Amino acid sequence: MALSTKLEMRQSQSLVMTPQLMQAIKLLQLSNLDLLAYVETELERNPLLESTEVPANGDNTPANQTDGYEAPEETQSSREEPNAGDWMESQLETGSEAIAARLDTDLGNVFPDEPGVPASPDPAALKGGDSYKNLSSGTASEDYNLEAFVSEEETLLQTLEDQMNLSLKDPVDRLIAGHLINSLDENGYLHGDLAEASETLGVSLERIETVLAVLQTFEPAGVFARNLSECLKLQLIEKNRFDPAMKALLDNLELLAKRDLTTLRRICRVDDEDLREMIGEVRALDPKPGSIYGAAHLQPLVADVFVRKANDGTWSVELNSETLPKVLVNQTYYATISKNAKNETEKEYLTDCLQTANWLVKSLDQRAKTILKVSAEIVRQQDAFLTYGIEYLRPMNLKTIAEAVGMHESTISRVTSNKYMATPRGVFELKYFFSSAISATEGEDAHSAESVRYRIKQMIDAEDPKAVLSDDTIVKVLKQDGIDIARRTVAKYREAMKIGSSVQRRREKKTRL
Repeated sequence: MALSTKLEMRQSQSLVMTPQLMQAIKLLQLSNLDLLAYVETELERNPLLESTEVPANGDNTPANQTDGYEAPEETQSSREEPNAGDWMESQLETGSEAIAARLDTDLGNVFPDEPGVPASPDPAALKGGDSYKNLSSGTASEDYNLEAFVSEEETLLQTLEDQMNLSLKDPVDRLIAGHLINSLDENGYLHGDLAEASETLGVSLERIETVLAVLQTFEPAGVFARNLSECLKLQLIEKNRFDPAMKALLDNLELLAKRDLTTLRRICRVDDEDLREMIGEVRALDPKPGSIYGAAHLQPLVADVFVRKANDGTWSVELNSETLPKVLVNQTYYATISKNAKNETEKEYLTDCLQTANWLVKSLDQRAKTILKVSAEIVRQQDAFLTYGIEYLRPMNLKTIAEAVGMHESTISRVTSNKYMATPRGVFELKYFFSSAISATEGEDAHSAESVRYRIKQMIDAEDPKAVLSDDTIVKVLKQDGIDIARRTVAKYREAMKIGSSVQRRREKKTRL
């Protein structure tokens, strides 16, 4: 075959992921908290972006002429205009690094009010240094504010370290104890091999076991256990209730979980009454003794969308504007600074800042519109659920919503990630409304998997203790109600809801434990 060169014209279509498009996609899948952190970072980097939040001092000075996203007219504060040349020199020193790093922003959820990050006291509440003077002298000032001082929450590690300092005097023993304390999880269980700790610390295994025996007497009872059986054992020893029969019971906890009381009674060599008392004592123990200390503060869910019943019986869907960042592009500030640009490099930097700011504002606006559009379609599809309850949740997938709103499935997936909808029936993640379909008998509409799980749970909760429903029986009842489901699917749903088998439920209800 002869080789030759020639010119050809080809026409093709391709999607080019520009930095702006990548930014828009990134913003779409962020939660409101992550979005606020991202915008805050952009406000620090881009001098042409301004927040429209009301200042703490209540200053509502009219702003320069701006273009922006959801900007209240009265909240934009004016900016002092620095010397253009000095400002430009300071900005260009780090301008190139800021532009390069703009699309690689670290979006870690780090907020000053998170657990473990001490909050700064309010200077206004302390009224200068007078409060400190009066406190040291024992005289209370009228301006003294006790709320300025917040007590630190006691943690499990601090509690154990305090007990260690009182119980152990030898420095080596304290070193071993400190290593074991740091090996605990949040529930108070000890992880790691003692032999490895012996090699790491350079001490004998016997000495580590001796120190561990002391640590296992600390409060709360049950800490430093290696497993559940040992945790319960330590608590029973502390109550002086650990005997051979109880030891046999703890060695066979799997039989207790299965409610196999006949075998347990034979192994423990006790009668029915004694076994009931022993099981009652075990159930009164705490399987996670360390969890009572330093519990993490629960972060309440913040809804992105509100759904309310309108006067005409339809559903009203609106965005939660309180959680959306409000930013402006200060065109007047840009015009003032750009006039004094010294060279092309400075002009290019300012132009880039302006383009980035404009694109961010447009991306935020498009993100809000997309979330609202998708949420409105979800509400339309799940009208019966909102009106009558979970039994009427329709099976729905990403393709259904994508075709209805004219978007790609990947866009719907990003929109529904980390977004929450507040409805009269509770707050749900948008992904909650997407569930697989269970076929219906006699050609009726398919049923949502979530609604079927709810039906199964209702049937089991209402079953007669003398006639516990087997999986086969549940299948027959559901088919009579028009739900075509396999027995293995019923078993899968039941196990996912942490509901035992019919044998386990029969034993549990029979013994009334």
